[in-house]
Amino acid sequence: MVSGKPRIFAVVNQKGGVGKTTTSINLGTALAAVGRRVLIVDFDAQGNASTGLGIERKDRHQTSYDIVVDRIPLEEAVLSTIVPRLDIVPGDENLSGVETELANDAHRSYKLRDALQDYVERSAQGELVKYDYILIDCPPSLSSLTLNAMTAADALLVPLQCEFLALEGLSQLLRTVEVVRSGLNPNLEIQGVVLTMYDRRNNLSDQVADEVRAFFGAKVYNTVIPRNVRLSEAPSFGKPALLYDYRCPGSEAYIRLASEVLQREKARAA
Repeated sequence: MVSGKPRIFAVVNQKGGVGKTTTSINLGTALAAVGRRVLIVDFDAQGNASTGLGIERKDRHQTSYDIVVDRIPLEEAVLSTIVPRLDIVPGDENLSGVETELANDAHRSYKLRDALQDYVERSAQGELVKYDYILIDCPPSLSSLTLNAMTAADALLVPLQCEFLALEGLSQLLRTVEVVRSGLNPNLEIQGVVLTMYDRRNNLSDQVADEVRAFFGAKVYNTVIPRNVRLSEAPSFGKPALLYDYRCPGSEAYIRLASEVLQREKARAA
């Protein structure tokens, strides 16, 4: 399915526990299931995307830290996963030191962009895997790592939980997006906002969903991700929910989300 440059999405929200890693893993799996070649870049010091795809810590010999700090070629850190057509650049606790390591580097916000661009150029020569999509799983902060991800990305995918004060802090995220657009990455766009942790038994979920749709309009995906215990259990088994329980409501939602993402991408390219 690969043709030309991959589309790069940063999965971003400075709040923790909103479903960034769950979305990265399961959207990536769903895209791979329909024939797309996908790379996840685990850019969070917790390394949860790597754990959730069954990558043991002892096997993370090279990570996204080594790519941005030591400038190793990206392919040296890529690992295959249990999901066909889905690879990952793992993350680990060393990422917590990136802010300090790059503090005096004037080019610090471009490290991930340069690494990905270099890889894409080398893959165009036919020697490396070509990806349709690259998903960057960002940390829960607006740190140097997140700025790197935004600078490298074509677009943002923003998970937003259907809970009280869901929009709190988003104004800061949007201001950061504008700062990135004004200098680091003028073409950055928001591909979409995905509502997560939706509980149909709770009226608050509907109220929050309505509020978010009023604020973001058509940027909000029609698909909502339900609060689902199987989504929470799957990472402890080192599997995406789509492999852990294909028929659970969470898995079915991410399949629908992948379809919607692809539809938006098709419309954008038309």
